[in-house]
Amino acid sequence: MRFQIIFAAVVWGGLVDSRKIRGISSSYKRFYRERKSFLCIDGSKIIPFEQVNDDYCDCEDGSDEPGTSACPRGRFYCTNLGFRPHYIPSSRVNDGICDCCDASDEYNSHVRCQNTCWNLGQKEREYVEVQMRTLDEGLRLKQQLIEEGVLLWREKQAQLRELQQVAEDLQIKLEEHRRRKHEADRLKEQKALEAGDSGPTHQNRTISSVFQLLDSNKDGSITVDEVQAKVALVHDEERVLSENEAGALLGEGHQMDLTKFQHTLWDVLTRGDSVKIKDTHGAPGSLVGEDPHLQAADRAAEWETSNLKKVEEAYETVNMEISDLQTKLAIDYGTDWEFLFLNSQCYKLKVYEYTYTLCPFNQVSQKNTAGTEVSLGKWGMWAGTPKNQYSQMVYENGEPCWQGGSRSTTVTLTCGTETALRSAKEPSKCQYIMDFQTPVACQPVLKQRGIHSEL
Repeated sequence: MRFQIIFAAVVWGGLVDSRKIRGISSSYKRFYRERKSFLCIDGSKIIPFEQVNDDYCDCEDGSDEPGTSACPRGRFYCTNLGFRPHYIPSSRVNDGICDCCDASDEYNSHVRCQNTCWNLGQKEREYVEVQMRTLDEGLRLKQQLIEEGVLLWREKQAQLRELQQVAEDLQIKLEEHRRRKHEADRLKEQKALEAGDSGPTHQNRTISSVFQLLDSNKDGSITVDEVQAKVALVHDEERVLSENEAGALLGEGHQMDLTKFQHTLWDVLTRGDSVKIKDTHGAPGSLVGEDPHLQAADRAAEWETSNLKKVEEAYETVNMEISDLQTKLAIDYGTDWEFLFLNSQCYKLKVYEYTYTLCPFNQVSQKNTAGTEVSLGKWGMWAGTPKNQYSQMVYENGEPCWQGGSRSTTVTLTCGTETALRSAKEPSKCQYIMDFQTPVACQPVLKQRGIHSEL
């Protein structure tokens, strides 16, 4: 009977000792069941079991000394109940420094380590809870932005269709105004030919009307003052003729009646190579202002030219708007258009003497306190991971760098309840990185990555 008790005590004692082997995780305990021999985990050697944790390294992989610092390649497992378990190098076992929060690595040293696992675990759990609440709120906001993005996308598509319809209507108007302008120009030319008719009656009527135009005081003669007031040089209409120039046109006596006008100054005016009547439209030397029919045709031509110009400008403006909108709609705004709301928005961040501005899908810039602004890149592409391509933006072809090449910026998108630029750095010359926080960067998969404590 005593023998059986002693035997049982030895057997149970062996089991208890095996359970007390330090530095192993529960998944590895099957390798350390007490037997006559121990097989190194890498299979390189078999040693007597009593050589396990004897502070002498027998196995190349260090598996025979999980609880001592004997093996340079060994690992000690910190169970850390209440916090995160992890491995430390075996060389840190009993080195007088507390590495495991449960103090298990300093079981045989002069240092007394406090078990801080519960406090650390509590802080981490609180942090994870805050992160989860942030994620939940971010996902809620993201869903709202997705819904807004879908509506905004539809609005942009409808706007594009409206602009295209306006462009078609303007195209029709443009053709009509071009036709009307052509007709007005043709009529003007016809009236100009009629006004230039050399028939005696018509010509006499025209000579008389021009003479009356120049004879401001209606005394039957033209003087130097009247010539200066109504006649100008063809190539310098703004300059007033001098008395000598006006007198030369009038000839002897510095004045002339209708008969003298018909044979002298009239010929000079109709030639149109040196002087003309002021405020006269049409070709140099023509007397449009003195023929009411030609004057009306000229006004009509000018009116049609003005209208055509307005329609052409409107057509060009609409086409520019169409092109700009098509360019914006061609950008990848995410699978659900969730990033569409960022378009036409800009976010600023001041870092020391610089103010950084990120305008998503447009450009990135940097401005110093002196007001000098430098382009750090224009929108290039999404450059995230295969699992989440929308996690990074690349802006390239910014202003040239003094070392050669051009400035560029990589923007990393992170989950948050607000949309804001959080950081901006220049880790290498002319290469910038930014952290941009927004709800649309939140991913549901993150909720599965919580830190699981072994309680």
